[in-house]
Amino acid sequence: MPELPEVETVVRILKRRGLVGRRVQSCEVRWERTVGGSAGWFARAVGGAIIRGVGRRGKYIVIPLRTAEQNTHSAGVSQFAVLLIHLRMSGHLYLCPSGQERSGFERVVLALDHDEELRFHDPRKFGRVLLLPAVPPPLGLLGIEPLGPRFSATTFAERVLVRRRMVKPLLLDQSVVAGLGNIYVDEALWEAELHPQRIAATLSRREAVSLAAAIQLVLRRGIENSGTSLGEGRANFVLPSPAVDERSSGATARNQEDLRVFRRTGRPCRRCTAPIERLIVAQRSTHLCPRCQRM
Repeated sequence: MPELPEVETVVRILKRRGLVGRRVQSCEVRWERTVGGSAGWFARAVGGAIIRGVGRRGKYIVIPLRTAEQNTHSAGVSQFAVLLIHLRMSGHLYLCPSGQERSGFERVVLALDHDEELRFHDPRKFGRVLLLPAVPPPLGLLGIEPLGPRFSATTFAERVLVRRRMVKPLLLDQSVVAGLGNIYVDEALWEAELHPQRIAATLSRREAVSLAAAIQLVLRRGIENSGTSLGEGRANFVLPSPAVDERSSGATARNQEDLRVFRRTGRPCRRCTAPIERLIVAQRSTHLCPRCQRM
C-alpha cells in the first residue's frame, strides 16, 4: 500500500501536470464500489465541478472541488465538496490524453477540459474515490502529520511515551501519526537504532526525540526519491502517467535503492555489517539489524 512519500509524489506530479483549475466535463464510474455508493449520483455530482486544489492528508489524496451544484437542481449535493482518494493496494491516479488506450482496470474516469482524463486505475478494486463534505470525516480521525508544522520532537514524545504498546504497531496506528506504513516504520526504527518490539513507554526522551527525527528523515528521503517501488505486480507503486511524461523524462520511483533494512533480509547492515533479520511483529513483516536495534 502506498505510504506518505508515494502519495505525496502523486500529488506533486498532478500539480505539475496542471490538474488544479481544471473543469470536470463528465464522469464515468466503471466499478460502483470504488465510489462507495450510487455511480449515477457520483457522476452527476462531480460533473461540471472545478478542481480547486490537490493535497494530501496521511495516505489520502484530497481534491477540493467547486461543484456545479452551486448553480443547480440536485438537492443535497452542494455540501459535498471534496474528493477523498485512497489508493490502497493497487490504486493509481493519473492524467492522460482522452484518446489514450485504456487498460480495462480504470474504475473511475473524470473527463476534463482540454481533452484530458483523470483516471483511477485499480486492478484489485480495493481503492476508493469518495465524494464527501468539505471537512471529510475520516481525516478527523488521523493523527499528527509527521512533516507538518505541528509535528515536533516534543509533541511526538508526548504521544508515544505514555503508551504501553510495542513501538512498531504504535507507529503504524494512523490515529497516532498519519501516513506511516510498514516500509517507513522499519526504516525509521533502524535510523533511530530502536527495536520494533520495544514498549513505547520504556523509551527515554532522548530515544523518542531521535525517533521523531528519524521519521522525518526517512519520509523526506522517500519523497526526494519519488517513492518506493518494490516489484512488477499489480499492487506495485508506479508514478502517475508514465506513458505520457514521467517515464520519458527519466523520473522513476527509486527509494528502493536507498532502503536500509526493508526487504534486505540476510544482507549486511549499512551501519555495522551484521545480517539484516526478518521477524513478524503484530502480524507485519518486520526488518531490523539485530546488532544496532537491540531490545
